Amino acid sequence: MSTLPRLRDQPYLLLTLTSLFWAGNAIVGRAAVHDIPPVALAEIRWVLAFLILLPFAWTKLRGDLPVIRRDIGVVLLLSFTGITTFNTLLYWSLQHTTAINATLMQSSGPLLIGLASWVLFRDPLHRLQLLGILISLTGVAVIVSQGELARLIGMSLNIGDVMVIVAMASYAVYSTLLRKRPAIAPISFVTITMGFGAAMLVPLTIAEHMSGRRLAPLGPADYGAILYVAIFPSILSYLCFNRGVALIGANRAGPFFHLIPLFGVILAFLVLGERPAFYHLIGAALIIGGVAIAGRRPDARA
Repeated sequence: MSTLPRLRDQPYLLLTLTSLFWAGNAIVGRAAVHDIPPVALAEIRWVLAFLILLPFAWTKLRGDLPVIRRDIGVVLLLSFTGITTFNTLLYWSLQHTTAINATLMQSSGPLLIGLASWVLFRDPLHRLQLLGILISLTGVAVIVSQGELARLIGMSLNIGDVMVIVAMASYAVYSTLLRKRPAIAPISFVTITMGFGAAMLVPLTIAEHMSGRRLAPLGPADYGAILYVAIFPSILSYLCFNRGVALIGANRAGPFFHLIPLFGVILAFLVLGERPAFYHLIGAALIIGGVAIAGRRPDARA
């Protein structure tokens, strides 16, 4: 019966589970995107997750309301960057790119978190970090250009790949701003940000519906996909990630994004039949190598 408290104090296990669930999110999103429009999928996901959590969070949420009201600006910004923007852009990108590309480029997360920390809080970036950023960005460029320099020169890039990076930049801002989150219960924080994030998606959901993008008749696989994204990469991932960041900080949590491609490539092959190409391997090696360099201390010796 003491397993759950012990789990709450295991940041590396919590962040590993987060990466596994998020990798599954890209796979399920890619599989479901033909039947469920991206904004609608994000809206259904967050509304369902909010409704599942609300009964469990209600008592603590009521007690935390004064703090939430006091810090409403920060709560809304975290809801927008971490809930509304990130996942919607990711689902939209999966209409235009492969699940393998999406999961590999989520490896840019640690570097984007470092950049966001520098921009927002002037956390210092040493020379090794800057070198690592350049190397990792080269890896991203290899993936989005499919290893063809002409694509970069002619700017003939896949818009889906670009949107993955924009989505990750939004999540980097969220991760960095978590240090400013109000001092409320974790379940209160996750529940309220999901509620606000879903509310902010309503205008976009209506606009998507009016544009003609509507739900196809749903089958058992679609309902399974909805349940998966509402529970695992939503409720469980956000609780695990936020707790992991609280224990070890955003910069140390960032490298766990690199487990997403590992899990993602395996799942994409097993579930979707996608096969990695040689440029995927080169790009992934550059991204992960860049982060390894960026993660070294300035006084580290070879």
